[in-house]
Amino acid sequence: MTNIPHFNQLPEQEAELIRKIKSKTAKKNLDNITRTNAYLDFYLEYPEMIWSFLASMVSRNGGYNMCDLEGEWFPKMLDPAIRNRLFLTYERANWLIFRDAYAQLLLYSYSTKRSTPMFHLLRFLDVSAYMEKEWKFFWKARDKRRLMTALIINEQNVIQEPVINEPVYKKRVFNTSMFMLEDYLHFSTVLFPTCAGELYGASVHGFKYISNRINLGKQLASILFDPRFYSSFLEFAVSTEHTGSRHDYEQFFSVAKKRDTPFLRCTYPIIRHHYSEQMDWYVQRRFRKDWEYFDPANRHPIHLTKWYKKKQKQLHALITIKELFTSD
Repeated sequence: MTNIPHFNQLPEQEAELIRKIKSKTAKKNLDNITRTNAYLDFYLEYPEMIWSFLASMVSRNGGYNMCDLEGEWFPKMLDPAIRNRLFLTYERANWLIFRDAYAQLLLYSYSTKRSTPMFHLLRFLDVSAYMEKEWKFFWKARDKRRLMTALIINEQNVIQEPVINEPVYKKRVFNTSMFMLEDYLHFSTVLFPTCAGELYGASVHGFKYISNRINLGKQLASILFDPRFYSSFLEFAVSTEHTGSRHDYEQFFSVAKKRDTPFLRCTYPIIRHHYSEQMDWYVQRRFRKDWEYFDPANRHPIHLTKWYKKKQKQLHALITIKELFTSD
């Protein structure tokens, strides 16, 4: 086995490329809006990178969840400290995934421009050896779905230790009855809207478990790229500015709905994150071969327009009842 060179031993051209990728990734990693747009823009430039479109649409949902916390309804149910904790949890997971994945996409972009694979540099971007192996395979085989599945597997493993298993988040977010309630309501549901006012998507239960989140990712991919719906999802993504407010898609409902969630950038500041070195998850954790099988059985309906409207009414009724009891 050859020794891995230190960063200082890299040729200056490669070292400069690493610095450039880190700088560009950091600039696009400011908040949920910049991330969502960067993923979509990359997909539009490189349509073979289907994971990037999936990431953009899931990132939109992350913004919706963040803005829900400061909308008309959730402040009536959740204390400010709890809402802030939930926001920081979403923000941290979003930031970590983008830091890891967008750097990979940029390295692919540079590789295509130079017509030579440069994936040996992934290790200098803190990317798992698993993805180095998968990118090298993709460069030869051009298997888009396999690479997308690998990126789904990678992103969920990337956040497992620093977010899901991180002691503070684990104790004060994921192991609380409050999170179980949010999971039940709709925080665990990812929605893909259309300009016709229809919603499609899927949910996950047991968000804490890697396999459940990976399966959700595969289910969402099967919906997003379904030939029956894909063009409608892409039309929405390209034509609808992402503000973080659910009004982005609720404006298309047949019955007009007033905006009851705020714009993300009018609500939250830019969060300054710090990255702590961590062990490669591919070395640290047992890899399950079934993660790689793309067999996303959607056991539940994927057309969720009626379900969503019903769930919203249930949520509002629950909060109203809580207010009546607490006001006595």
